Amino acid sequence: MEYRVLGNTGIKVSRLCFGGLTIGPLQANLPIEIGAQIILEAFNRGVNFIDTAELYETYPYIKMALENYNKNHIVVATKSYAYDEETAKVSLYKALTGLNIEKIDIFLLHEQESEHTLKGHYGALNYYLKMKEQGIIKAVGISTHTIRAVDVAAKMEEIDVIHPIINKTGIGIQDGSRDDMLKAIKKAYKNGKGIYGMKPIGGGNLIHSVGECLDYAIGINELHSIAVGMQTKEEVIANVLKFSGEKIPDEILNKISTKKRKLHIDYWCEKCGNCVKHCKHKALSIVSNKVVVDIDKCVLCGYCSSYCPQFCIKIV
Repeated sequence: MEYRVLGNTGIKVSRLCFGGLTIGPLQANLPIEIGAQIILEAFNRGVNFIDTAELYETYPYIKMALENYNKNHIVVATKSYAYDEETAKVSLYKALTGLNIEKIDIFLLHEQESEHTLKGHYGALNYYLKMKEQGIIKAVGISTHTIRAVDVAAKMEEIDVIHPIINKTGIGIQDGSRDDMLKAIKKAYKNGKGIYGMKPIGGGNLIHSVGECLDYAIGINELHSIAVGMQTKEEVIANVLKFSGEKIPDEILNKISTKKRKLHIDYWCEKCGNCVKHCKHKALSIVSNKVVVDIDKCVLCGYCSSYCPQFCIKIV
């Protein structure tokens, strides 16, 4: 496993980061014991970096994995929508108690969009900076789906770490192309920001070309680490081998390819109908003000996701 230092933070992380969203209640909803074992598999294979968020409700999984792993320090990054000092205090308390730790490596403002949202959340950022001074937090930053936020954060001395969306097709980038995002990432990298990418497989929508997608992300030198969601031990093994430049055994690939998956609609869907309109297989419809998937018609092509303005559609 390759390790890199996250920009100017001094924090050394594995190039592969465990993306904590997929195991939890919002997606796979695995039993805590099973999810913790999958995380532990990654730790035991050299992954020392895990990404989560208050929204994901995965602190119990990570807590159990950390309690069963005592070899080396694991770098934990979390995120919250806190906007002022009071909500920031609550989020930090939830993270520390939920993970049963006294300090946390990275705390991010979740899904920042522009200088305007950063201004609106500056009270929380300022509190996290105070906690950084006290040694409770090592680094602060943002996660984002926009190029604009990367550009703004790249120029802010207060920001240590940026967690942007980047993938081969640019799916999920809200305000421009893949190449535009890459330019912004490179600027931030030159400014010493720690950068770890998200959604290299497009939230599962690019699952039919996983190898190519991971090759693309791994090939971006400016990404110190790349968060990949994993739901099974086989996926952990495959990704560790991929990031290590080793061959993945056929039996592992076969288990992954035959895993039963589904089209998942996130709860923040605005029911705009774009996905319904563009589904060639007529697998989507709006029923009782909710997007419904006909599993008998859905072929998991991921085509509909490119028309979702809020990136609500995932294959899990």
